[in-house]
Formats: sequence, structure tokens, C-alpha cells
Amino acid sequence: MKVPLLDLKTQYQGAVQADINAAVARVFESQQFILGPMVKECEAAVAKYCGCSHGIGVSSGTDALLVALMAENIGPGDEVITTPYSFFATAGSIVRVGAKPVFVDIDPATFNINPALIKEKINRKTKAIIPVHLYGQMAEMDEIMRLAGNHGLIVIEDAAQAIGAADKMGRLAGSVGHYGCLSFFPSKNLGGAGDGGMVVTNDAARANKVACLRNHGAEPKYFHKFIGGNFRLDALQAAVVLAKLKYLDSWTVARQANAARYKRLFTEAGLIISGDARTEKQIILPRIPGRGHVVNQYVIRVQRRDDLRTFLNNKGVGNEVYYPVPLHLQECFAYLGGHTGDYPESEKAAKESVALPVYPELNNEQAQFVVECIAEFAGS
Repeated sequence: MKVPLLDLKTQYQGAVQADINAAVARVFESQQFILGPMVKECEAAVAKYCGCSHGIGVSSGTDALLVALMAENIGPGDEVITTPYSFFATAGSIVRVGAKPVFVDIDPATFNINPALIKEKINRKTKAIIPVHLYGQMAEMDEIMRLAGNHGLIVIEDAAQAIGAADKMGRLAGSVGHYGCLSFFPSKNLGGAGDGGMVVTNDAARANKVACLRNHGAEPKYFHKFIGGNFRLDALQAAVVLAKLKYLDSWTVARQANAARYKRLFTEAGLIISGDARTEKQIILPRIPGRGHVVNQYVIRVQRRDDLRTFLNNKGVGNEVYYPVPLHLQECFAYLGGHTGDYPESEKAAKESVALPVYPELNNEQAQFVVECIAEFAGS
């Protein structure tokens, strides 16, 4: 049996195919490919879904982070606090505006930035905090917002993997900080047919500035208020995202059900434990509290991770490591002076974590096969 890590073909071949084709046809009929009514419609719908007043479609999740930093005039001499356990774009965007990323280690239970460690990294150069809602679970925003308020800092939520996620108070990812940054990369819970992203906010002035910056800082056309960039969301991508949006809640429920099924199957196989002390045959499952976790990735922790990956690959079970090298140990950030041991929880997660298939269309037979393969590996 083959179980892919992600199966977008099956998703497309369902009811969504007709909706996507019809939406794309609307764009071709209008011949308005850059911004235009389809993008505006998508912006309004996604912003509403995220509990925000404004949405500004941009060219990628990376550019969403970049333009939010630009909107706050963050640049050389400034510092931005974030996590070393994230996709490259989180820290890369900070460096691209000339600022310095300052890392704070993660909570091993959630993989998200540990808010208890943030205060010690704040100084007069600190201008912002970028918490990452990794794998579909929100960071602890209460403490982050309290610290930001006390020190006059901007909060930019990296919600690329977490559209629809909610915290214990019911607040939605992207709606708590000053900005929320979304990605519509195809592997995301709400994915387009290529690159795309969005900035969401409840601040009209900030929304207007982001909208201006994404179009070379021009307002009106050919009159440039700022040095911006070409960060516009294509109308074709907006059409695909908008067509998929009405399915997102049902897909999230399916992901959550798949995660619950994994927990049951792993428990029945005798492979899971609580805590962190374990043998090579035992695994730590992700903590998925309530319905607020949207399970963009289902990430387990296991010793002999690389051996397990080889075994799964040979069995035809898709898997991936998000992320094998923490940002402070990346070659391009060597100038920051990071060393092994600086952020032990991030480094440990990078060595032990592996993502398993959890896409909405995953069926019971496939999930059982994944667990059976891991049980076979553990017994070998």
C-alpha cells in the first residue's frame, strides 16, 4: 500500500473541482488578472473567516511577513524576537528588512515559542515579536501580547500553518496581534494552485499601508508614497482559494478526526507514553487540545527518527521532517553567532520529529497501515 504524505489529487477530484474550474473561468472571462474584483472578494471572505476586519492579498506567506515588517518601518539596528524552530521565511524576512532575528526556544509540548523566555531577550532595540503558530496550533498569545503591550512592541503572527486555529478563549489565528500572516502554499490547509498569501488585521491604517506597499508603494498609480514591492496576489490564485474556502471547516474536522484516530491506534499498539522518558520503541504524540488545533501537520517524536524514515519510505509511507536544522544553526545565519546547545528544545525537536500523513482524505485503512509500519519498525 502507498500512503502519500499529502494527496491533493484526491481532494481536487472531489466536489471542489467544479468550483475551482468555475472560479478560474470567471477570471479568464473578466481578463482581470492583477488584483481586481476576485482578489477583493477573496480578501473579504478570508478576513471574515479569520475574525479580522481587513485582508490584503499578497504573493506568498513569506511576502506577508516581509510587508508587515516593512509597514512598521523595522530595519537596520532593530531586533525582532522569534523562534528558531520554524520555516526559513520567519527569520529570513526579518533579515531582508535589515533587522536582526533574536531567537527564543520552544515549549517542547507545543513546538511553539516559549513565552516565559521572551522577556529576557527584550531590550531597547527590540521592535517586534513574531510568534509562529506551528503545525496548526496557536502560540500562547496572552503572555506575548502582555509583554508586547508593556514594552511597546508590534506582534506579527506567523499563521501560515494555522488558518482557523483558535486559542482557549476562542480567538482565531491572525486576529490577536497587530498583523496575521497567512500562506496559501498548496500544502496548507487552505492552499492555492501556486504561491499566495494574505495579511489580515483589525487596524484600518495598517491595512491601507500594507495594501500600498504590496503595489510598489503607489497611491494612486504612478505616485509612490513608499518604497514598496510587487507583492500582489494573482487573481487566479485568489479564485482557487475562494473556491476552496467553503470546504475548509469540513477539511479541518477531518484532519482532527485523523489525529484522534492516530492516537487511538498508537495507544492500541502500545507505542505511546506520557512525558519524555522513553525507549526506542515508544513515541510521543502531538498534543492536540480541543478543536482549536487545525492539524496542518501531525508530528510525532521518536528516537532513531532517521532510521524510522528510511523504513517508512521503503514501505511506501510518506513522511517529512519539519524542520531538520534549527534556524540558529543555518549556514546563512552563522554571522549571528549561534552554536549547538543554544536552544536545546529546538535542537532536540529537529532530531526527533517526523510528520505523518494526516490530510483530510486519509482513510482508516491507510491510517492503520501507517501505525502498523511504525509498530513493525519498533519491534524490529
